[in-house]
Amino acid sequence: MLCLDDGTLIATCDRRKADEGDLPHDIDVVMIRSCDNGATWSKPVTIAEGKGLGKGYGDAALVQCADGEVVCTFAGAAGFWESTEENPIRTYVCRSADRGITWSEPEDITSTLWGSQAVQSQARGYRGSFNASGNGLCLTKGRHKGRIMFVAAMRRNVVWAADNFVVYSDDNGHTWQVSERAFEGGDEAKVIELPGGRVLMSIRQNGARGYALSDDGGETWYGQGHWDEMRTNACNGEMLKVKKGKKDILLHSLPNSMQREDVTLFVSRDGGATWPESHLIMPGPSAYSSMTQLKDGSIGMFVEKLLEGKTELWWAVISE
Repeated sequence: MLCLDDGTLIATCDRRKADEGDLPHDIDVVMIRSCDNGATWSKPVTIAEGKGLGKGYGDAALVQCADGEVVCTFAGAAGFWESTEENPIRTYVCRSADRGITWSEPEDITSTLWGSQAVQSQARGYRGSFNASGNGLCLTKGRHKGRIMFVAAMRRNVVWAADNFVVYSDDNGHTWQVSERAFEGGDEAKVIELPGGRVLMSIRQNGARGYALSDDGGETWYGQGHWDEMRTNACNGEMLKVKKGKKDILLHSLPNSMQREDVTLFVSRDGGATWPESHLIMPGPSAYSSMTQLKDGSIGMFVEKLLEGKTELWWAVISE
């Protein structure tokens, strides 16, 4: 989900029609909007409609470009672990110039990112890729100001092994480049711009959460490590930078458990070096989450609540 420059909120999710399985199942990508800080929401709008087994879409991620346009990426077709160059999981991009009211037709950018035709030579030996659902990043500082990026989990040419690469664009998503490998042994990952302009990546792991850093706008990465304070279930979460007075504070949403339960906000006051503080948001079975800072300074969150036989998305607002 995103809070756009005019305060409009947009959120995307999978609509898993037959069951709750991942791709290649029949899945739509849908979007809702709010123009009143999340008090009410529009009916869902379909961005990409699945047409059956092996013809679905999922794992949408959003970013607003410096010119105000919104870019959405998502995966489609084959499943990640079954993907081959002959029958690939695909990466699509679509865009909205009117803050989510209408969307362009999906554009397939798969061959640029991985496989034998990939722009990054390191990515040519990989056999599948998808961008983590949630928020991308638009840089606001330095010589790469305006660059947009998402983090891809790319599957090596063996089963059950993936690494992270950053997929980035310097022309608002019309053409794409791929970084050097950012994290070995990764999964769904997110990036945030630190106050000094460095980019911090947080990587899904089973146990201590992984991280890496970039000083050149996400092109190269170093400092692969783990945060022992966030020892959690292997799950997707979100990072957010907010102002508290004159200080920047980092927030990170994740289950605070080795099970998918108790989604929590972890807090760092030293630029992501440590995460000593935590606040429970969704007690009980819960999993993925996304958040954004609203125009009034509060934090808006969507959290997956896991119920018997179904999953629901719950909206929460945190004021302090």
